[in-house]
Amino acid sequence: MAAGAGSRNVPVGSAEHGPRAGQHDGMRRDGGGDPYWSRPESRVWTVMLLLGTCLLYCARVTVPICAVALSTHFSWDKKQSGVVLSSFFWGYCLTQIIGGHISDQIGGEKVLLLSASAWGFLTVLTPLLTHVTSAHLVFMTSSRFLMGLLQGVYFPSLASLLSQKVRESERAFTYSTVGTGSQFGTLVIGGAGSLLLDWYGWESVFYFSGLLTLLWVYCTCKYLLSEKELIIPIDYLMRGLSISKQTKVPWKQLFKKAPIWAVIIAQLSTASTFFTLLSWLPTFFKETFPESKGWVFNVVPWLVAIPTSLFSGFLSDHLINQGYKTITIRKFMQVIGSGVSSIFALCLGQTSSFCKAIVFASASVGLQTFNHSGISVNVQDLAPSCAGLLFGVGNTGGALLGVICVYLAGYLIETTGSWISVFNLVAAVNSIGLCAFLIFGEAQRVDTDSAYMDL
Repeated sequence: MAAGAGSRNVPVGSAEHGPRAGQHDGMRRDGGGDPYWSRPESRVWTVMLLLGTCLLYCARVTVPICAVALSTHFSWDKKQSGVVLSSFFWGYCLTQIIGGHISDQIGGEKVLLLSASAWGFLTVLTPLLTHVTSAHLVFMTSSRFLMGLLQGVYFPSLASLLSQKVRESERAFTYSTVGTGSQFGTLVIGGAGSLLLDWYGWESVFYFSGLLTLLWVYCTCKYLLSEKELIIPIDYLMRGLSISKQTKVPWKQLFKKAPIWAVIIAQLSTASTFFTLLSWLPTFFKETFPESKGWVFNVVPWLVAIPTSLFSGFLSDHLINQGYKTITIRKFMQVIGSGVSSIFALCLGQTSSFCKAIVFASASVGLQTFNHSGISVNVQDLAPSCAGLLFGVGNTGGALLGVICVYLAGYLIETTGSWISVFNLVAAVNSIGLCAFLIFGEAQRVDTDSAYMDL
């Protein structure tokens, strides 16, 4: 698979074009050609990317879904469970930026498929390898760390791909549709995974998720990419791995702009709080309402999130097409996604009724999807030429803060015995990001410098 520069090839890329050109046939830096997908292409890719995002979360949520079973099987306490759960984010934060940059250079779809192949195999192998080691805490922590490394490139690659292939007037709905995969994946693994967990044990959840991921990779390569698009000369890949001084990218000027920092701060806040809820909600319901069925609390909130995400994208694009300012709509979506959702998270910590808890959890998780039409597409508004890299910067911060929040949540539960402090933490972090975006957020391009466009 490895090869010498220029003469031999490695999978995933295009043999006919250089970085970036290989990603988008017919697209040129001088603006020639149509860089966007046709409507039929867009529909097919949207469905496949939705499925890819779904399977990303199926693999990601296997451990949270099985957290109680794993803790019992390996005799872990809450702090040890918190270490395993949070280790994912240590790996996740390390590949965000480089994943986005490589995607900006060689094509986001290629990076997505490579990473999906790797995390699919890892998920399948995890339960098998637990039988050959006695250091289960170390192994599962390392496995989650590696899973984070592999999945860290996904969303920066997705942002890079959509920023170049989807028109601005359709971007919010497309991203929101693809983004529903995160809820749909959590829904699938929450429902099917809970049943598999009860019937066949925690190992079956890993096999289910990993094998479906590998099947998705196979179908995408076979039906959406040609043979020429499945290879890339090694020298192009190496160029994607480096940021040459000759590109003269004005990073200092770019990161002096308040809108860039506003979207980064908002993104890291929402990402970290989403990770916290994703990691701890199953345990919250299991311990607070021990008689409840896992398929209910692992399914209903994420089921609600699917139509709310689609609605947010439709509403955002509709209002922009009606003449409303883009930044006004982005901020409105963010108020709902970060502000209103946090109110329901606070309510979740105050109720002792299972039905009300399901309603509050569903509202909180569902309204968080409005972020897809807020900050998630705002980074594409600001810098479509390097959206993958900038998205990676924000998600790196989100992963780092996610490590702290997920572990801190476990620490708070263990020391206070109360879940209220966890939901207070979620609301506080969301409020910081929301305020930064409302004050400093903009939607005008900041990457229009000709030297910058040479990245």
